[in-house]
Amino acid sequence: MAEMQTAESGGSKKKGGKVRSKKMSTRVDLTPMVDLGFLLITFFMLTTTLAKPQIMALVMPEKDIKKEDIEPVKESKVLTLLLGAKDKVYWYEGITDAKLDSTDYSAEGLRKVILNKMDKVKSQFGEEDYEDFKTKQPKKGSFINVIIKPTKDSRYKNLVDALDEMAICKVRYYVILDVSDLEREFIKNPAGGLKFNTEEQIQAATQ
Repeated sequence: MAEMQTAESGGSKKKGGKVRSKKMSTRVDLTPMVDLGFLLITFFMLTTTLAKPQIMALVMPEKDIKKEDIEPVKESKVLTLLLGAKDKVYWYEGITDAKLDSTDYSAEGLRKVILNKMDKVKSQFGEEDYEDFKTKQPKKGSFINVIIKPTKDSRYKNLVDALDEMAICKVRYYVILDVSDLEREFIKNPAGGLKFNTEEQIQAATQ
């Protein structure tokens, strides 16, 4: 039990024969303060609003889509991102005559790559008119199609960062697919070029 003691002062005689009165010890019990502390901690824990997890809404495609209803996308509209090791992202444009380059996930890295590709697509095809699914307001967007392919050496954070860039750059069309064997070889030997045609890319995209 916590307590506080005060020093005792005994009686003493001074010259003149006066005797000072003897003071009794004072004890203060601090045990209730411990209980009060725990009550306050419990109160603040129960009344404080905890941090809410931040989520990003994803618009998923319909499951019952027939293959013949899928419209082909022109190569000039496609940007492929290969998420590699050590927070590195490889990218290339098109399919048949692709040239591999690499960057990071900074604003001057991946974001700049996406925005530059959007400018190229805009200059060639203009902008798409669409209706916002939340506000129902008419808007304009890019025809760019981004393919995101995480490798086994990438981290989960890399995929989250790539999806964040899709939201920041307002990319409407993007998909997450597995990396094909040809693209793995492309990462190992960028100078050799990407040796697959459109049909092989479609097969890699649907596996």
